[in-house]
Amino acid sequence: MTDTAAAKARLEAQLAELTGRLSRLETELDEEAEKDWDERANQLEDEETAEGQAAMIKRSIASTERALDRIAAGTYGECAQCGAEISAGRLEARPEASLCIACARAG
Repeated sequence: MTDTAAAKARLEAQLAELTGRLSRLETELDEEAEKDWDERANQLEDEETAEGQAAMIKRSIASTERALDRIAAGTYGECAQCGAEISAGRLEARPEASLCIACARAG
């Protein structure tokens, strides 16, 4: 049986941390362009990396929000594919997991 109160607290903390990271990246991406061409080239490389990180963070935020929605709906810890219980160890490692390990491996 999953301790949903503890999972909710972890997920909310994870969401806050991810949102903060995304905000910092977006601030970094909004910085004024460098005037020096060499510096601008470096800045563009950094921006490309930051954009990739921002995309990953946005996916993690969406996954975390879906897990919080499952808690609210009373389906947290239930595999979205087969309906089996997701193991406590899997939820400990990935609190946003929506699939049991068997379904995750099959997919």
